[in-house]
Amino acid sequence: MGESRGPFLRAFIPGSTSSDDTGRLNLDARGNRGSHSVGTKNRGHASRSWIKIDQDGNFEILELDKTTIMRHCSLPARDLRLLDPLFIYPSTILGREKAIVVSLVQIRCIITADEVILMNSLDGCVVQYYLELCKRLQTNKDQADDLPFEFRALELALELTCMSLDAQVKELGMEIYPVLDELASSISTLNLEHLRRLKGHLLALTQQVQKVHDEIEHLMDDDGDMAAMYLTEKKQRLDSSSDGYTQTNISSLDRVVSKSAPVSPVGSISGAQKLQRAFSSIVTSKHGSLISSSSNRENVEQLEMLLEAYFVVVDNTLSKLLSLKEYIDDTEDLINIKLGNVQNQLIQFELLLTAATFVATIFAVVTGVFGMNLKASVFDYPSAFNWVLVITGLAGCLLYFSFLFYFKHKKVFPL
Repeated sequence: MGESRGPFLRAFIPGSTSSDDTGRLNLDARGNRGSHSVGTKNRGHASRSWIKIDQDGNFEILELDKTTIMRHCSLPARDLRLLDPLFIYPSTILGREKAIVVSLVQIRCIITADEVILMNSLDGCVVQYYLELCKRLQTNKDQADDLPFEFRALELALELTCMSLDAQVKELGMEIYPVLDELASSISTLNLEHLRRLKGHLLALTQQVQKVHDEIEHLMDDDGDMAAMYLTEKKQRLDSSSDGYTQTNISSLDRVVSKSAPVSPVGSISGAQKLQRAFSSIVTSKHGSLISSSSNRENVEQLEMLLEAYFVVVDNTLSKLLSLKEYIDDTEDLINIKLGNVQNQLIQFELLLTAATFVATIFAVVTGVFGMNLKASVFDYPSAFNWVLVITGLAGCLLYFSFLFYFKHKKVFPL
């Protein structure tokens, strides 16, 4: 594997004969050579493990730094930050001049017209992506495919992302529904804490699916971004334009040299070289304007149909998450209704107990009055105290039922 890294790095990095460049190249490729000063200088551009997959389905694992990838794919540094696993960025699909930057949940890669540079990881989605991509490319190597290479790689990334998100939603639903059914029958602190954790997971998953949904929708609404992703056609158009302009340049130079006055050989060669350099600069500027003007007229129907298919899948997944959230909200409303009903019952019981306590207080008042050391004629009759108790009890019952009738009349609680 170490031998396979060399040609790829030599294709990426311009050759140099200085010892410093050689040490830097060895450090980028293997991480165990070069001077200490060079390693300290390039600490901010540490190499990472990447997987390179070509059009034939062959892959190799490489150690590359950011500068090498930026130079090879013509990408700015901010695009590579989207692929950095140390940072958390929303799902993004960016179309650049020579590459498509894909950052979908766990799948982070750079797609060009000829290869896919995938960030190496032990995550199941990453392993499944490059194995499945290699399998499909090797299977369809000799078969004609309507989709170009970059769209096949992008399609697989969208497919695995949608499958992963949908599987997570199904797994979360299998956990949530039993907890909600149990909460609907019996409310407990343990079940409420379990539901709180599941709701937090649901919120995080909804944000991931929403970001993918919004990114695909944004691409479908912008024809310019979709046109920028036709890398194979842009490369073929660039090659054909370069060949055509080169032939035109050569024929024009021949006519100019043949019609000019005879001069010395050295003078003729230098004049032709100057004219060729001037004409090449004009051709380059015209060619750049040609690409920029024709990109807006690109037929994006093929990519739009591809994105629309997975937009429907992501939208369906998002609908499932919203249904789960609505089911949780309905269960929470049911729990709040039950808790409110219990609270009302407690208030009713407290009200009845307060009325009974008020009636019992009357007996305490009577007891206090008869407990005083007073001279009264009522104490001369032995049965007088019994009549006092009977009359006080009847008055207390009448007062208590008067309270109940008042509560029923005011509809404080049904009786």
